[in-house]
Amino acid sequence: MNQKTIKYSFTKSLPVMAGYIVLGIGFGILLADKGYSFWWAILMSTAVYAGSLQYVGVGLLGSGASLLSTALMTLMVNARHLFYGVSMLEKYREMRGFRKLYAIFALTDETYSLVCGANVPEDVDEKWYYVLVSMMNQCYWVFGSFLGAFLGNALSFDSTGIDFSMTALFVVIFVEQWEGAKTHIPAVTGLIISTGCLLLFGADYFLIPTMLLIAAVLLAAKRQIERREAHD
Repeated sequence: MNQKTIKYSFTKSLPVMAGYIVLGIGFGILLADKGYSFWWAILMSTAVYAGSLQYVGVGLLGSGASLLSTALMTLMVNARHLFYGVSMLEKYREMRGFRKLYAIFALTDETYSLVCGANVPEDVDEKWYYVLVSMMNQCYWVFGSFLGAFLGNALSFDSTGIDFSMTALFVVIFVEQWEGAKTHIPAVTGLIISTGCLLLFGADYFLIPTMLLIAAVLLAAKRQIERREAHD
């Protein structure tokens, strides 16, 4: 690891910092609104670190959900990470020890977008870039969560609508990926299948069949997508 790697990683993580601190504050405020201290926000963002699931987790904690319900909800909300992990096998294959374990643990949606399509310069250590970007992003999230929970316990907030901030970030990421992609086949496929599954299975059960169908369709259309990207 060298200074150029640290600087490059920090520069790439800046857009996520802007989003994660704000989103973390939103999560912290929601958690404080349920009566939990800022220590719980720090602990949850350090040990769980699962963005949208943490927002859902606030509701689960407030409703006294059972362990089984919590486990099933976790699977449904985070099922997409199974596909993230598969696509990162080659990039993480040569990593060892703590770096590999932490990079796997800290692979969020936003970190995935920075790592998956990374075009790392030759003077930057690629493997350390993966780790540093992951670590920096989590630090932003933990800080935002702490700040939100601290302010939420100290001041009075109307938390209505704060949970929509995570949805807003997903929209921003989608737009950035759309603008930077050579072909829009994967994005359009995802939109069509997601909409169809949402109408067919409902909001509570559409995520897993959506991910399975998207994976199957994209796998079947892999060669066509690669030809389109090469042509463009």
